[in-house]
Amino acid sequence: MKIDVKDLDKSQFYKLMTSVIVPRPIAWISTVSKDGIYNIAPFSYFAGVSSQPPILMVSIGRKENGDKKDTWQNIEDTGEFVVNIVINQLAEKMNITSAPFAPEEDEFEKAGLTPKKADIVQAPLIEEAPINIECRKYEIVNIGKMGVIFGEILKFHIRDDILNEKGYVDTTKLEIVGRMGGANYCLITKENTFEMRKPKL
Repeated sequence: MKIDVKDLDKSQFYKLMTSVIVPRPIAWISTVSKDGIYNIAPFSYFAGVSSQPPILMVSIGRKENGDKKDTWQNIEDTGEFVVNIVINQLAEKMNITSAPFAPEEDEFEKAGLTPKKADIVQAPLIEEAPINIECRKYEIVNIGKMGVIFGEILKFHIRDDILNEKGYVDTTKLEIVGRMGGANYCLITKENTFEMRKPKL
């Protein structure tokens, strides 16, 4: 079957796109509002962009009424955020934070999570997450109704037991959650990964 995007409405295209580009890593973003209220929300349009300078990106949409989502607004107002990595044990709590809570409600409290003071930014870390990435707003690019947020990575917080002797994360020690299409998720585990080295010419 061939599908021309001009024949799809917004909902159809979103569903098709998110079922084709899989699995997607989840940026579980914690922020603080200019009034000091903590917020957490998950986003799966998320990727690394550059190592030098260290930049990641996350794309955030708008609320149904057209207002910017709280995460977007908080990053715009404060210039800071934290990306927390979702593992299997935290999947249900992550799902709770995807609900459209009012801006004055604290998602840490709603999901039973613990805010932890970051070293550089004012936004809190999620203490239960094995990896936290402190970020500063680098640039926000508006594309249609989306805000594509580029963040400069300032500091990693990585649980000691998941670092290997070479100094990077041994992902086989974690059950990292990825996003599939619709309401489906996947787990990246040691059993369902394989190694394939780049060929030498």
